[in-house]
Amino acid sequence: MFRKIVYILLLLVLPLSVLAQERKVQNKPYIDYRRLHYGFFVGTHFQDMEFVNNGFVTENGEMWYADIAEYSPGLSVGVLADLRLGNHFSLRLLPTLHFGQNNVQFREQKSGEVSRQQLKTTYIAVPLHVKFAAERFNNYRPYVTVGASPMVNLTVKKQKQLLVKRFDVMIEAGFGCDFYLPFFKLIPELKFSFSPLNILQKERKDLLDANLLKYTQSLEGASSKMITLSLYFE
Repeated sequence: MFRKIVYILLLLVLPLSVLAQERKVQNKPYIDYRRLHYGFFVGTHFQDMEFVNNGFVTENGEMWYADIAEYSPGLSVGVLADLRLGNHFSLRLLPTLHFGQNNVQFREQKSGEVSRQQLKTTYIAVPLHVKFAAERFNNYRPYVTVGASPMVNLTVKKQKQLLVKRFDVMIEAGFGCDFYLPFFKLIPELKFSFSPLNILQKERKDLLDANLLKYTQSLEGASSKMITLSLYFE
């Protein structure tokens, strides 16, 4: 399922494979020579989590496994500050709000019993990216980015099957294309984010129902993933 989402988003963001080669009048010919410029963006994203199941067996002989049952689109909005470092490089700061959720499913191995949990998230993220852009041709310019994104989750809820940590860090890589319109730049971008951190909270002093502890005990760790498709306006 996750791979299908990637393929669909790739088809949406990739520019046309065949473009006219004749030179045309350039829109906004000097915009990339500014030392600092700003913009904003809106987009959609899909969150994912990778679980490390440890095969824990309860006193009743239960063995639970966690996975993401389905993917739900979320909303991403933010602002952009771009600092020019040279003809092809720039440094980008992208304060962002991500609104989304992870649909977690626990399944008991023998009985097939299922328990579900919606992990709603409201992330405040401050990504810092290095952008490498190719030479501009007519009114388009492809680029790639790489960077890191510290994130704070404002909607962590206790007394549920799983509890995640508030702080996370994503390693991010993406690609897009600058389209130069008469009055502004329109920039579609596809970005992949992966966390190297374990965000599973193993200490569950918050639980009032001791029966819920078995879900946390069944996991060794969990890490975050995200795919984001954005439209920038500069």
